[in-house]
Amino acid sequence: MAKIDSKCKLCRRAGEKLFLKGDRCVSQKCAMVRRPNTPGVHGGTPSRNQSEFGKQLAMKQKIKRIYGVLEKQFRCHYAEVKRQKGVTGDLLLSRLERRMDNVVYRLGFAPSRVTGRQLVSHKMFTVNGKRVNVPSFELHVGDVIRLKDTKREKTYTKNRIEILKEKKDIPVWLDLNSEKLEGTIVSLPARGDIGVTVDPQMVVEYYSK
Repeated sequence: MAKIDSKCKLCRRAGEKLFLKGDRCVSQKCAMVRRPNTPGVHGGTPSRNQSEFGKQLAMKQKIKRIYGVLEKQFRCHYAEVKRQKGVTGDLLLSRLERRMDNVVYRLGFAPSRVTGRQLVSHKMFTVNGKRVNVPSFELHVGDVIRLKDTKREKTYTKNRIEILKEKKDIPVWLDLNSEKLEGTIVSLPARGDIGVTVDPQMVVEYYSK
């Protein structure tokens, strides 16, 4: 039996695709296509009803896994948005969506958030003309993220450019110029824009205990 990647097990545990493996997630090789039951020896058997705290914890873990952030980072994001006016849960998702590594992925420069994180760390992009190599860098409305000219002759980049020309699933809060190889943040992302079912209010309740 083929070995299931650890990231694929996270999707199976969540019961839906979290898009952690990039292009593989939209292919027939996706674990949620081949083995949609929960992982482990008891996979596929009904689980006991979770407590409210257990459900809140599971939701927090799910959102952390989607964006690939550690607990300390996640708490920092939460602490920042808690001080802002508005619905804390929605503000948290908006902040996570506007992380540099996630925007690189959303625009199509990377097949996954993990790859997006690597590309940002390797100084592949500029924001408003200035080099940024911090994956957690927070982008704002009006910011322009651009692939550096010196990186365009790389084999990876050339292959990705062809994909960008055909990319249609750009979120409504982003604008992609595939000719200039740049993207613009045109609005703040909403909860429904992330493509995965989550309830950030459960995270607020979890940290409020």
